Formats: sequence, structure tokens, C-alpha cells
Amino acid sequence: MASYVTKRLSIGLVTLLLASVVVFAVLEILPGDPARIMLGMNASPETVATLRQEMGLDQPAPLRYLDWLGGLVTGDLGRSYTYSTPVIELVRERLAVSLPLALISLFLSTAVAIPVGVFAASRSGKLSDTIAMGTAQIGIALPNFWLALLLVYVFAVGLQWLPSGGFPGWSNPLQAIKALILPAISLALPQAAILARVTRSAMIETLGEDFIRTARAKGLPRRKVLWRHALRNAMIPVLTILGLQFSFLLAGTIIIENVFYLPGLGRLIFQAINQRDLIVVEGVVILLVASVILINLVVDICYALVDPRLRTGR
Repeated sequence: MASYVTKRLSIGLVTLLLASVVVFAVLEILPGDPARIMLGMNASPETVATLRQEMGLDQPAPLRYLDWLGGLVTGDLGRSYTYSTPVIELVRERLAVSLPLALISLFLSTAVAIPVGVFAASRSGKLSDTIAMGTAQIGIALPNFWLALLLVYVFAVGLQWLPSGGFPGWSNPLQAIKALILPAISLALPQAAILARVTRSAMIETLGEDFIRTARAKGLPRRKVLWRHALRNAMIPVLTILGLQFSFLLAGTIIIENVFYLPGLGRLIFQAINQRDLIVVEGVVILLVASVILINLVVDICYALVDPRLRTGR
């Protein structure tokens, strides 16, 4: 198990290094002068030159990459010129919103999707299976921003049970969680629809295996066959989708964060791109890449726990 984890960790570190090169190179080839864009087209050449020197843009690109990479190793992501704040502080503030939102959304989608997928697979071809998968297809087709607006209209404007937007901070945990409920549901339902269909497909394939027929022939209860034997062996594709969904929920929620006016990582990236604050864009993007690699490592470890054959590469 230790060698398996070490191998996956080494692959993740190499991937992160290559990703840092790609991120830096992509931002380098973007047209326009970041310093002039930040100061405006009417700024004097002397002011632009001063800002370029402060941002390090007067240095060769390889030297700037090495400086940036050295900062990543030591945990220094630089300082935002728009916010006059260290990038790591901006990330920490926004992560306090995005991470709980992603975790709540993932919990809700998993709690809904897996029972629905198992239920549909156990009744494959029947009316209940058709209804469940038809509902899931509708969930996939519905845009999450439209669902978010609908939830705001019903639960915030109509019933006035939950706030329509904003985030009060974690000084009052109850109010903070209430502010995240509607965004979490908006994100969770479409993801649950996808996960339910994957769970159903994996379960149907597993239920056709010989060991399931053997378990049934031995007289094991149907519930035990489904939840203890079939589901565990169907978890590999489900874990893959869960890892991808968590990565998406952590960084790909720009629209939902704008609908609910949440100060998360998605909005931070969007604002930094608009303001051409390359230090913030580089730092946040590489941290998100690192988080995706870490999530994939966790998923790989879960693979090995679910299927011991993967630990030896068989």
C-alpha cells in the first residue's frame, strides 16, 4: 500500500510541476501589457514602467517563472496589486466560503444519488426505473443558475425561510450555513442526477456478475446483496465521478457565486481576470490544480481500499 501511495504521489508532483509551466506560459502569451491595462490607457509611460518594475515584468520570463516557482515552494504566492493583499490571504478568505459550499453540495448530491442509483438498478427495466432515470435526465438538462433563481423565488422571496444572497461570515455559524443552503442545493441537484445515472450503470453491470448470482443462490437477503456486495464492487466509477464533481464544485461555481453574491474562489478568479491581476490568477489557478491532484490522489487511495487488486497493480 505504501509503494502504491508513493507512486501516485510522485506522479502528482510531476503533474503539478508541468501544470505550473503551462499556467505560467499561457498567462505570458496573453496579448496586452498588464501594467498598462491596470493603470489605464492614459497613464504616463513613467508610471507604467514603475509598475512593471514592481510586478517584475521587466525581468526575463524564465527568471520570473523560477522566482514564482520558488515562492510556491515556500508558500508565498505573491502580493495582489489590485487588492494590496498577499494572494494567500485572499485565497484563505475565499476558501472559507468555497470549501464548505463544495462539501455541503457533495454531501447532498451523494446522499440523493447513490440510493436513487441503487434503487433504479435493482428495478432495471421497470416503471420505477424509468421514472427515476427520467427525473435524473431532467436534472442534468436544467441549468443550475435557473434552478438557483427558482429556489430564490420560492424559499427566499416567497416563503422567506432562507436568505437570497450574501454571506455573513462564520462569526455566526447558523446564519452562515443558512446562506449556503440554497447555493448548495443549486449545485447538488444537477450533480446528483449525473451521479445517479453512473451509479445505476455500474450497479447493473455488477449485478450481472457471477459472484452476485452465487450470493443470491446462497440465500442472502436482497438488501445485503445490493448494499454490501454489489455497491462496493460498483464504487470505482462512482468514486471517479465524485472526485471530478468535488473539483468542479470547488472552483467551477462562478455563476452560482454571482447569483447568490458569494465571495468565493470562482468570483475571485473572475475579478482577477477582469482586472488583469496576473499574480492572483497564477496563484489561485495553481492552487486549484494542486487541489485537483490531491483529490485524485485521495480517489486513487479509495480505489485501493475498495479493490485490493489495485495495490499490487493486478
